[in-house]
Amino acid sequence: MPKTKFRPCIDLHNGQVKQIVPSEKPSYYANLYKQYNLTGAHVIKLGHGNDEAAKECLAAWPGGLQIGGGITLENAEEWLNASAEKIIVTSYLFPDAKFSLSRLQDLSAKIGKEKIVVDISCRKKNNKWIIAMNKWQTLTDMEVNEESLELLSNYCSEFLIHAADVEGLCQGIDSELVEYLGKWITIPTTYAGGANSIEDLEMVNQLSNGKIDLTFGSALDIFGGTKVKFQDCILWNQQI
Repeated sequence: MPKTKFRPCIDLHNGQVKQIVPSEKPSYYANLYKQYNLTGAHVIKLGHGNDEAAKECLAAWPGGLQIGGGITLENAEEWLNASAEKIIVTSYLFPDAKFSLSRLQDLSAKIGKEKIVVDISCRKKNNKWIIAMNKWQTLTDMEVNEESLELLSNYCSEFLIHAADVEGLCQGIDSELVEYLGKWITIPTTYAGGANSIEDLEMVNQLSNGKIDLTFGSALDIFGGTKVKFQDCILWNQQI
């Protein structure tokens, strides 16, 4: 029986870690995650001016971190050569907010599906979850469901799911989405959005039958939050 794991993140904005004031160096977090062997951590470049900070993180833990933000067919190999474990791709797959299967197929053919994580940021509309882009303001033509996830999983090795409606609010996860994802997914998947308590790890574990991992962001004490202790997350993973 699988069990939900804690998966950490590093969100970069203007070359610094987004959640922190004052900021630790981004590579501090990469070293911290390496120290505890927190595999599958994702580094997300939010906008421009983050390449140098991202490469510092990757250099701190070669082969240990995934990288996302502005990844395309043209630059994916550059980031893998900079020691990323995998690349995370989002908006590149949705030119003009329309899903391009050929772009995903081309990327998979070039670097291999095992090196690709598809980031699915979604918003709920009319009781459906729709993939969103452009800072989650633009809805695409793709619904998140069993069929779409099965299609995407032919060309990637992981999903990173951002529940955009609750992301950053620290007001609880989208439990309905997590439960559906637990039924739909067939490859490793990490959920991010709204987690605000160490108990959310057990909730996601139960809702998804242990198939979905969980990321904490601004609620985490290492990012200045007060709701979740990093060491408690480490203890959880050690019990798996």
